[in-house]
Amino acid sequence: MAMQHFWTGPALFSYGFRPFFLFGALHAALMVGLWVPWYLGFIHLPSAFPPVVWHSHELLFGYVPAIMAGFLLTAVPNWTGRPPIVGWPLIGLFALWLLGRAGVALSNLSPPAVVATFSLAFLLALFAVLAREIVAAKNWRNLKLLAGIGVLTLAQALFHYEIWRYGRATYGDHLALAAALTMIIIVGGRIVPSFTGNWLKQENPGALPASPGPFDRVAAIVGIAGLLAWGGAPSIPAAHTAVAGLLLIAGLLQGIRQLRWRPERTLAEPLVAVLHLGYAFLPLGFLLAAYALWTAEKSAATAATHAWTVGAIGLMTLAVMTRAIRGHTGHPLTAPFGTIVIYALMATAAATRITAALLPETAFVVLSLSGAAWVGAFVLFASLYGPMLLRRPAMQR
Repeated sequence: MAMQHFWTGPALFSYGFRPFFLFGALHAALMVGLWVPWYLGFIHLPSAFPPVVWHSHELLFGYVPAIMAGFLLTAVPNWTGRPPIVGWPLIGLFALWLLGRAGVALSNLSPPAVVATFSLAFLLALFAVLAREIVAAKNWRNLKLLAGIGVLTLAQALFHYEIWRYGRATYGDHLALAAALTMIIIVGGRIVPSFTGNWLKQENPGALPASPGPFDRVAAIVGIAGLLAWGGAPSIPAAHTAVAGLLLIAGLLQGIRQLRWRPERTLAEPLVAVLHLGYAFLPLGFLLAAYALWTAEKSAATAATHAWTVGAIGLMTLAVMTRAIRGHTGHPLTAPFGTIVIYALMATAAATRITAALLPETAFVVLSLSGAAWVGAFVLFASLYGPMLLRRPAMQR
């Protein structure tokens, strides 16, 4: 257990998950709510980035780091036994995140170096804070999570260099997506079977998820290797067939790995089942990416990217956020109707976004539907869970 901490200021800054989950969700809704009409030509934003580039940057380097920060700033104290980051240090981290969002949104008004500095400041600070906690506690097991943040930071620097040098980003966003999915492989490999097993033991006795073992390690290693190879594939066309084969194997291994966690036994509790639904988009993305490299189908490549981003990242982050908030604010660990609607909207956003990629002739209508479902999921999340994040549980007042 983490040490007791004291913060008498606003409840929003009494734990890391509070500001980052709430404002990360609001940013996710605003990001797509602005991007879809911008992409379709109805509005224009004062950003130096083209619409698709801005959209990609703000998902991978705005939303993902916010939710990652909220999760890790809450989980690391439990892993290390050290007090959590609260109060003014947390406010400082949050301010750096906001500074990055403003810098990119208004990037027409600043030199590229200033925009990049504003953007990178948050991830660098988060890395430093978490590194201090992990090293101080000698919690070496979680250094791999720190490595994930480091790779994401490197990816963001590369992203800005590519935009400045070439006017487009290829490797930066691929590397960032690989880092985010690696975190899902690692963290999801811990929490999905753990939460599933805990629920099954209490509510549905019978077969339990397989214990972590050599198969999980192999699946994780092959998955991470596949993501890194995919990230470098654009520069080596001759290697596309080999990379496609690796992605196919990675997808099959991830699918088998998930089946070992007994997803079919969780349907009675959406708070648990949604973890499996979100994780299922990970192997789907691998298979679509493999097909895209084999056939050189750009539509399949776009579908793979959105299976990973909207499906795996969107659903897994909402699953983790809703569960963490309910647990830390004293609410029952079950999904009420409104929370189920959040999950259904995000699943709809993923399915329709993949459809829009595979059937470009439907894009105008289906892309709008996907954007509306994404925005709806995060607006509903903020409406239902925002009040929980803004006030302390009764026992802490």
